[in-house]
Amino acid sequence: MSVSLEVQERAVRPRSLRNELRHSGKIPAVVYGYQIESTPITVDEKELTKILRDNGANTVITLSVGGKKINTLVYKTQLDTFTSKIKHVEFLAVNMSEATEVEAEILLTGESTGVKSGGVLAQNLYSVLVSATPENLPESVEVDISNLAIGDAITVADLPKNDKFTIVTDGEEQIVSIVEAQENIEETPAEAAEPEVIGEDKE
Repeated sequence: MSVSLEVQERAVRPRSLRNELRHSGKIPAVVYGYQIESTPITVDEKELTKILRDNGANTVITLSVGGKKINTLVYKTQLDTFTSKIKHVEFLAVNMSEATEVEAEILLTGESTGVKSGGVLAQNLYSVLVSATPENLPESVEVDISNLAIGDAITVADLPKNDKFTIVTDGEEQIVSIVEAQENIEETPAEAAEPEVIGEDKE
């Protein structure tokens, strides 16, 4: 699945043009990669934000650059520190018939039997590196934790195989485990020390 996004080529000088574009609702961007030289472009902020919100960061976005249709992935985004709005985007042009690697979010599903019996869930890995042709790249990978008891864990190697993509992350990496709850017990001395009385002889 891919979505289309209108873009325009842009000038790179002077640098003040970038701020002018942002004030007008545009995002400075660049596209490079498969069969295209690095080309500075602009995209509409609202359109790109909606595409990423509705389809995820790993969706194929088809750009029209110089009359040519380019299949791309969002490779990198730069966010504004204060507003969290997108300030700059790098689009990577891809070959739809060749595998590429991206990060996919880990989504835990179900409720662990160990948590139900008082254990604590500890998640150690929040994304995995996956490899697939662009149209088969997953936005997330689901991990069912329903059967996890206290003391159990799931590693990357435990994930079921998928026909559309391959998980590249080391199989020994631990994703999640269920541990016993630790109670904070304050240690108190067995006997309180008696105050010393001045002038009293010590035996």
